[in-house]
Amino acid sequence: MSLTVLGLSGALTHDPSAALYIDGKLVAAAEEERFVRDKHAKNRMPYESARFCLDFAGIKPKDVDIVAIPFAPISLADKARWHYAKRYWYAPDRGLDAILMGNRRFYRYRRRIQWCLQQLGFDLKKVELVPVEHHLTHASSAYHCSGFKEKTAIMGIDGKGEYATTFFGWGENGRIHKIKEFYDPDSLGGLYGALTEYLGFDMLDGEYKVMGMAPYGDAEKYDFSRLAEFENGELVINTDYANVIGFRRYKEKGKGYYFSPKLIDWLGPKREGDVADDPYIHYAASIQKLFEDLALQMMDYYLGDILRETGKLAFAGGGALNVKLNQKIIARPEVKELFVQPASGDSGTAVGAASYVSQARGVPVEKMEHVYLGPSYTNEEVIAACAKHAARPAWQKIEAVPERIARILAAGQPVAWFQGRMEFGPRALGGRSILGCPSAPGVADRINEQIKFRERWRPFCPSMLDTVGPQMLQTEHPSPFMTFTFEVAEEWKERVPEVVHEDGTARAQVLRREFNPRYYDLMVELEKLTGNGVALNTSLNRRGEPMICSPTDALNMFFGSDLQYLIMEDILVVKDGADAALGLA
Repeated sequence: MSLTVLGLSGALTHDPSAALYIDGKLVAAAEEERFVRDKHAKNRMPYESARFCLDFAGIKPKDVDIVAIPFAPISLADKARWHYAKRYWYAPDRGLDAILMGNRRFYRYRRRIQWCLQQLGFDLKKVELVPVEHHLTHASSAYHCSGFKEKTAIMGIDGKGEYATTFFGWGENGRIHKIKEFYDPDSLGGLYGALTEYLGFDMLDGEYKVMGMAPYGDAEKYDFSRLAEFENGELVINTDYANVIGFRRYKEKGKGYYFSPKLIDWLGPKREGDVADDPYIHYAASIQKLFEDLALQMMDYYLGDILRETGKLAFAGGGALNVKLNQKIIARPEVKELFVQPASGDSGTAVGAASYVSQARGVPVEKMEHVYLGPSYTNEEVIAACAKHAARPAWQKIEAVPERIARILAAGQPVAWFQGRMEFGPRALGGRSILGCPSAPGVADRINEQIKFRERWRPFCPSMLDTVGPQMLQTEHPSPFMTFTFEVAEEWKERVPEVVHEDGTARAQVLRREFNPRYYDLMVELEKLTGNGVALNTSLNRRGEPMICSPTDALNMFFGSDLQYLIMEDILVVKDGADAALGLA
């Protein structure tokens, strides 16, 4: 059976994206932010990303059988809307709206998607538009992409979809079965987001910064248990403090936050600036510990029997990007393998909606082995971008790219690495990366301060050969997508200190050559020069910007930072005197 399904996300006004399945194969996927150069692309529709997917596959709108969207109407007979109204009793206008007009957001989103499709050339009379419940798309993006054949436990934790915030279920023979959902405001992801705002970051963007700050603090200094509890199978968030709406919100400079003035009275003023200081580092540690504890309790309660039966767990939703929680999950003796959807946040719901519909229509989808699903560029396109650029870059076409770049890295210089298809999801995985040598003292600080212009305490991650992973990380667990942290072996903490975080862990990518041979070969050359088949890897962007998509984007970033070397396919761009200074000219 032939089936072409286009998934489009963006239902919750952020992170629109597109994903295209043709006969069960994920042909292309990309986030809108990369094309429009606006991080999270808030209030936009996935126009450019959808156009890319169709163009890449060489198909027209008329060739698409189904457009799947990750948002669906919720029946008044369902308890979700009533739960929302009851728990937000103190904002009766919101409660009544949920009961009387509870699907307004869905209809508004569907209209916007229909408009977007018309701009792309779709005939709305001839294409089938299929809505899928938001948390089912997260579940599908994890389970159907995991490749697991056994009965699989499925967990979804995020802020909220239509009303649901948390999902527990299982998958078997390609079908997803729901065990339990929690509904807004009882959201563990929402609670973490509210504390992210209190700690001075943007919700939906800064949660990983809180996670990076947490190891500098002491979780035992402050007891955060009053914020949430899980008892008798129910999660309850204390809406005196967090996940608040209406007049309960703390307001500052005209902006309302998802925490209350009562939280300020308890913990003190909201954090400002870039310094990770006392007491905020301890608050970060405390909310991270509470998040981990409650997530593990819920997992045990609803999924423990399934995990003891087969040991397989698929996890998605924004909460699945919490790599410290994932480390704790993998450490559980009953968990044999954890698959975390690499685009766990809402951008990944485009994949989830499309995979769910494909599977439901009788076309199983393949295992997600890699995320190199975006645009790629030829040497000729790179040269054309250099010719048009205002900075008049000096470029040269080089042979033996891995060997040449490894020499630059080993000499202590960071390199912007632009190769092959752009990654889908939030992690740079060797397509659009800034690389450094993890044994070169100070390289991490230099990238933070002079290239990415971001907070000093933010950690960097290693990419490594599959021959190195088991030694350095002390485990054989697959880690292709940087979705887990692992305890680093003592010897390797000394060998590659620039990629080991404050708590002795590293969020690692373990490479297999078949999916990115040039990146793998670079590690091999680096191993010859330094003894370590490991590179420091961070995304090719500056603070507050989306990851780089095109050669022009890369050149703009290169000339707006202290980077000296940029390799795009076989084209090396070098700033004046850089090679001579290294003795590599």
